[in-house]
Amino acid sequence: MQPMKLAILQPTFIPNLHYLVIILHSDLVILQDTETWSRKSRVHRAKIRTPEGTQYINIPVVTEDRDKPIRDVRIDHTENWIEPLLRSLEFNYRNSVYYDFYEPEIRSDFESAEEYNYLLDFNLYLRRRIFRFLELENLSEIILSSKLKQYDPDPDQLAKNLNADQYFQEHSARHYQRQGKNRTEPTFEHPVYRQHFDGFEEDCCLLDLLFQYGPESFRIIDKLLE
Repeated sequence: MQPMKLAILQPTFIPNLHYLVIILHSDLVILQDTETWSRKSRVHRAKIRTPEGTQYINIPVVTEDRDKPIRDVRIDHTENWIEPLLRSLEFNYRNSVYYDFYEPEIRSDFESAEEYNYLLDFNLYLRRRIFRFLELENLSEIILSSKLKQYDPDPDQLAKNLNADQYFQEHSARHYQRQGKNRTEPTFEHPVYRQHFDGFEEDCCLLDLLFQYGPESFRIIDKLLE
């Protein structure tokens, strides 16, 4: 029997390469939608490249939902956040090679957020769309913790329950994700690729790669498998 590698992650607004490398090296991915939402997490925010370095784009959440499990957190549609977010993407990425090619569909995807009450549902939709653009549709099996009978909030116990030989957790998540004693750190050197501003900033979301490399993104993603 092949050793089983497990990924224990939280749902993210838009994944980055650290997040993606864990998925690519895992056989099963558990998304912890039953854990409490945290403002420090990536569930509602994603990092983009700017002339000065980086900044976050955010989805506002309903104030009274901030102490609830992620699956129960609603998007705050009383705030006008979609157009400002799209303007931020335009300002920072309009000179990227493939921005104009993907912009109409990305715009439509973000505008569709108005149809979603819950943050988790929109995140899962947006994740599918971005993975499709990057030709990453056939990845590891993904299960929500709310759908898993063997789920345990203790990562070590969860790995034991699922007979995982090793497990990975989200990168730099110690402030909002319970850390297991037996977790494995993936061997990973963040690939440096050509960004549309001088220099290179790690941890930008996958839109950064998509807008700059488009269908050639596989040249960077393949490095994650080395």
